[in-house]
Amino acid sequence: MTEDQPSAGDLEAPVSPPAADQQEGSNVEKDPSDWVTGEEAMTGAQASYLRTLSEQAGEDFDATLNKADASRRIDELQQRTGRGADS
Repeated sequence: MTEDQPSAGDLEAPVSPPAADQQEGSNVEKDPSDWVTGEEAMTGAQASYLRTLSEQAGEDFDATLNKADASRRIDELQQRTGRGADS
């Protein structure tokens, strides 16, 4: 090894950034009522998952929900169906 090359002991392991839910200012746990885009139509992913949860819970699927209301409904149906619960 030459003087110009660092030895293995000189190299530091890369530091991974904190998980999204641990980052300062993260919106992972932001209340849907505080969402800037909460009044927009729900996303395709929300609609698909909400349709599945609604079927499993024996509830009607409401395609008119906005993003914030869809998020709240998903949380509610996850509780009722046991889906998405932490193991």
